[in-house]
Amino acid sequence: MKFRELAIGDALPERHFRPDEVQLFMYNAAIWNPHRIHYDYPYTTGVEGHPGIVIDGPLQGDYLTQLVLDWADERADLVSFSYSNRKASYLGETLYVRGHIVAIDTVSGEVELEVAVLDEAGEILTPGVARVRFRDTAP
Repeated sequence: MKFRELAIGDALPERHFRPDEVQLFMYNAAIWNPHRIHYDYPYTTGVEGHPGIVIDGPLQGDYLTQLVLDWADERADLVSFSYSNRKASYLGETLYVRGHIVAIDTVSGEVELEVAVLDEAGEILTPGVARVRFRDTAP
């Protein structure tokens, strides 16, 4: 799809993720995150009071970034990105990552996207906003 074919409301292709113990271990090792809620079930449930192993908030932000970068492909560059973790998610849950176009600037070639991670019930866990700049905006 070319820049001139984009429209406000266009949806990005949805993705889904179901992290497992190995993925959480590798992710937390890579970011040097030793917080036990991401790997120690007895500690997580008994001390912290969560119902299960917590899926990292930054991992959900990475899922949102992947959604935007996969959609933009080689056509555009990520200009800005922000997100906010609003609710925890737990190991065993499937997370759905969605987004849509909310603004198009034909002068700058920038497109603003609203993105979100949702749980299986459709509740938004992690909302975010991204802005990409298309390289070729010629008609």
